[in-house]
Amino acid sequence: MKLLPSFLSIALLFTAAANADSTIKLSGVHNCCKSCANGISAAVAKVAGAEAKIDKRNVEVTAKDEASAKQAVASLLSAGYFGEGATAPEVTDAKVKTADVLGLHLCCGKCVTAAEDAIMGVAGVTKHNATKGAKTFQVEGDFSTKQLAAALNKAGLHASVK
Repeated sequence: MKLLPSFLSIALLFTAAANADSTIKLSGVHNCCKSCANGISAAVAKVAGAEAKIDKRNVEVTAKDEASAKQAVASLLSAGYFGEGATAPEVTDAKVKTADVLGLHLCCGKCVTAAEDAIMGVAGVTKHNATKGAKTFQVEGDFSTKQLAAALNKAGLHASVK
C-alpha cells in the first residue's frame, strides 16, 4: 500500500511536466511607447494561450508548450519587433541600390527615429522614405541587404527586406 502514494506522486510530477509552460526571453526589443507595448502584447496573443510580460526592452513570451512559444515569437517578428533570443529568418546577402522594407513597426515618431538611426548606420545607405504608420518603404544607396536587416534587428525591429 505504501507504493500507491509514491506512484501517485510520480504520476503527478510527469503530468505537471507535460503541462508545463514554455518561456522564451527576448532582450533589446524596440518598445518606445504604449502603442509599441500594445503591439507586442497583441502580436503574442495571436497565439492561443500565449502571453507577453514586458519590462522596458525585455519581453518574456510564455505559452503552453515550446511550439506555441516559438509560434508567438514568430508572430512578434511578423509584427515588426525583434529581440536577442529570437531567431531571425535568413536574409539573402545581396549588394543593392534599392530595397523594399516591409512589415516594420512604425507607430510613432520615436519608432521612425529608431528605424532611421539603424538604417542610416548601414554602410552605403544614402536615404530612405520611412514614415509613421508606413507598412512598406524604400531604402536607397549601395548597401548589403543582410547588413540592413541585421541593423534593424539590433535596434529591436524586424522587417522583410527585398
